[in-house]
Amino acid sequence: MTDRIRMLLDTLDLTDTGARTSEDIYTGNSHPMPFGRVFGGQVMAQAVVAGQRTVAADRSVHSVHGYFVRPGDDQLPITFSVERIHDGRSFSTRRVQAYQNGVPIMSMISSFQDLDDGPSSQHPMPQGLPRPEELSSSEDLLAPYAGHPQARAVIARPFDIRHVEGPVYLPDPQRARHGKQHVWIKAKDRLPDDDALHRAALAYLSDYAILEPIVRMHGAAWTTPGLKAASLDHAVWWHRPARVDEWLLLELETSSSGGGRGLSHGHVYTADGTHVATVAQEGMVRVPADGGEA
Repeated sequence: MTDRIRMLLDTLDLTDTGARTSEDIYTGNSHPMPFGRVFGGQVMAQAVVAGQRTVAADRSVHSVHGYFVRPGDDQLPITFSVERIHDGRSFSTRRVQAYQNGVPIMSMISSFQDLDDGPSSQHPMPQGLPRPEELSSSEDLLAPYAGHPQARAVIARPFDIRHVEGPVYLPDPQRARHGKQHVWIKAKDRLPDDDALHRAALAYLSDYAILEPIVRMHGAAWTTPGLKAASLDHAVWWHRPARVDEWLLLELETSSSGGGRGLSHGHVYTADGTHVATVAQEGMVRVPADGGEA
């Protein structure tokens, strides 16, 4: 097992403190990030794990809606409190708060459901895209810039990320301005055979590229001087089981930006075309005037 995957598993392995009030209490650690701010996908995935710990093992998470209210410090532990809002015959609802220094950094509502039968339909996977094996990984593309802290953070990710339309890490005046992109992604090593873990890891990876269509639309890049971006809220709906250590395609699109905010949403597919999840996020995205008007 690679160190990167071990890092992922360690962050998702929360500690049960044994403390009980009216809520269940867990703690978790963060992995290092540039500038010391906790990665939003990490804390959301940890909150999914915390909620799952309080429901029956065969009742799986099917949706989460979270708000990031304060930046987290990657050097401090995170405390997760789980309120058991409701347990019904088929569904359970949980509220999870993530705390540092006694104040919340994220608040999330999640819902869990027993396996159920019923009619099935799905959004079709886009056709004619190159396969991941035909594309360069972000790690390879950024290797020449490994001395830059943001490049090091991307290289150290536990996931292999490959952009169909090319990444937006560096400024490129020739890059087409459009608000849609496709990204292949999978874990860099095999993960345990645990559906709950893979669902949490999908929440984790869903925060990587979701704001990039907004950045792309306005002709900017992550390293554009003056660009500021942060997740405000994030939602995931799981439709079908999927493994994150096998290739997944993220079809991402922005539908609106303005006032320093942008909205992106997308569909997640397995390599064989199964629609396994839908994601959405509104983020603060402030693009400098010479990078396009947001």
